[in-house]
Amino acid sequence: MLNKNLGLLILLTFSMLDFSAYSQESGPTSETLNKIKSLPGVKNIQPAANQGRAAAGRGEVYALVFEQPVDHQKPDGAKFLQRVFVTHTGYDKPVVLNTEGYAAFGIGDSGELGAMLGSCNVVTVEHRYFGSSVPSPLDWKYLTVKNAADDLHAIVSSLKKLYTGKWISAGTSKGGQTALFYKCYYPDDVNATVAYVAPVNVAQEDPRFDAFIKTVGDEATRKRIKEFQIAMFKREAEILPLLHLNEADYSMGAAKAYEYGVLEYPYYFWQYALQPNNVPAPDASAQALADHYMKTNTIFYYSDRGKKQFEPFLYQAFTEIGYYNYDITDFKTVMKVLKEPTNLDICPPGTKETIAYAPDTMAFVFNFLRYKAQNVIFIYGDLDIYSATQMQLLGRTNSIKIVVEGQHHGARISSFSPEQKELLHSNLEKWLDMKLARP
Repeated sequence: MLNKNLGLLILLTFSMLDFSAYSQESGPTSETLNKIKSLPGVKNIQPAANQGRAAAGRGEVYALVFEQPVDHQKPDGAKFLQRVFVTHTGYDKPVVLNTEGYAAFGIGDSGELGAMLGSCNVVTVEHRYFGSSVPSPLDWKYLTVKNAADDLHAIVSSLKKLYTGKWISAGTSKGGQTALFYKCYYPDDVNATVAYVAPVNVAQEDPRFDAFIKTVGDEATRKRIKEFQIAMFKREAEILPLLHLNEADYSMGAAKAYEYGVLEYPYYFWQYALQPNNVPAPDASAQALADHYMKTNTIFYYSDRGKKQFEPFLYQAFTEIGYYNYDITDFKTVMKVLKEPTNLDICPPGTKETIAYAPDTMAFVFNFLRYKAQNVIFIYGDLDIYSATQMQLLGRTNSIKIVVEGQHHGARISSFSPEQKELLHSNLEKWLDMKLARP
């Protein structure tokens, strides 16, 4: 899953914050609060300056609730409330729009782009069907790329009545995908888009992931990973009891979840930059193998709790935005339980047999990004599993792609070469028509 650890951190963040009472009357009022409160779509707002470390010294911070149609094709139909956070520094200052792919962190952070812009406003939008931005009753069919882009368009259109400076949308991983999708449907809403480590898949189970797994890194590392997986399958009977799993936590069965977690291991390895020397040899003790396996904890995503947390993502993956499957060619003779593994097994209950992939969505996205999208920066790490489906540009637009050598899913501007930093800075300055700081 895209940025799986990030998803867990998001959920932990929300468990520490109290957003149960959005009251327009609570807390001190200000000119900004009153102006935002009067914007179209804003249903609730409250000061949020005490709700996170990122607020310190950054101006006024507000937690907003926007009312959105569940289906933007039926604007007068059912509604839901979407969580948005705004950090205000000035109405004419630039705005960094954080497009989340999951729940929102809270007040958000302008990050590397904010350091370049100096004083800027920050708008962080929680993705529909995640966090508290979930329609009730929940009907999965309205969780679409287009509806999510429509959400962003409504929010940005409203906030632009106050914030007249340049707008930059930015997102990481699935949030980067969200920024790209928004760009495709509303290309003129923002002045520039920066998508960090965002795959552009073109199939429900994109085969390019398999090719990447077989070629990424060096042969010795790939061999070590595969030997570890084979050992985990062969020695399943002695390792599984050492994990001390509660069978009740795995409705698919603990053994089945265990084997899925082993198949997931190389994807986790290349996403999160594990060190080859830390991968146990196949003849290591059963306890050493078990300890390493549980340290990565890939089995979590096949537990009932893990499946529940990532249901919206899996639904999106298998209906529109694509994902990967597992090549079991080298494992068929040693796997004990799984016969035809597919991550459809962890889609929302009741959807596996009826879920249908709509190829037109990503075909539109891919072609728009390739032939029409202007002012987009794609950032990837060359060792990241999600670089398997990185965007392929033809030079038909002014968009640029920067692939950072030796980087995984954490590829950031700070890891760029001097030449790559200059390429990014010079293009952003041109697109925004403003001077940027060189951090």
